[in-house]
Amino acid sequence: MQFTKLTRSHAGRITLVAVPVGIVTAIAFGGVAQGAVPVSFSVSGQQFQISADKLDGQQFSQYAGVAKDTAGNDRQVAIANIGSATLANLCQSVTTETPMGKVGVMITAGGGGTPASAKDLQIGMTDLRGDAEFHDIRIGVDASTVKGDQKGSAGDFAQDADSLTINGVQQTAWSTTAGTFTLTGMHLQLTDGSKSCF
Repeated sequence: MQFTKLTRSHAGRITLVAVPVGIVTAIAFGGVAQGAVPVSFSVSGQQFQISADKLDGQQFSQYAGVAKDTAGNDRQVAIANIGSATLANLCQSVTTETPMGKVGVMITAGGGGTPASAKDLQIGMTDLRGDAEFHDIRIGVDASTVKGDQKGSAGDFAQDADSLTINGVQQTAWSTTAGTFTLTGMHLQLTDGSKSCF
């Protein structure tokens, strides 16, 4: 299994790199916690879990799309864009089979009353559960006309809202990208694969 991440060179150039999970997770999310670089978090050949006690977001849109895993395969997903978001008690987890057996990675952040935060968040997901409240929502708009910078394909079904709140977030995704992702109180741990976010 490999993760992809964006790194910034001494010249300020951002480069896409694929490296083994144990190394990239520590490096990528160490940088994220400092808000240092844009972030891309994707998993080769499998999905991962994201959960949070509460997500508060501004400038939301959602439409159908395709996410590529790091093997280059197309995955049908629902694309969710959030201009800015806070996530209380955030958890991200993934488990994979290796020649040495099952291995998992779990990252938690945003506890103790200081939520994690993200800007220009985009998630390619296949499942989402929680109690949601949308403000100034438009359902059934053309995906090419949704609010915000990210647009879908003309003629596709979409929805958007000025803001949203989701309590008890449980999400399964192929990809997550963000302009910045600040993980307050981050804790990263390698597991035997028996732990997951939900």
